[in-house]
Amino acid sequence: MALDIKLLDIIACPVCKGKLHYNKAVHELVGRFDKLAYPLEEGIPVLLENRARQLNSDELPS
Repeated sequence: MALDIKLLDIIACPVCKGKLHYNKAVHELVGRFDKLAYPLEEGIPVLLENRARQLNSDELPS
């Protein structure tokens, strides 16, 4: 199941409240400021800090 891109207009990072970006290659929502990636399960964002993955600088989208 794919992510409905319209969701990106209304959801925010639960940590910093900033904008999230969809990384289609790995099916994650990425918060650039906190460098966190949130997984999608069956097209549904799992916006829990304890489920987020820490990103390194190379993984951040441009």
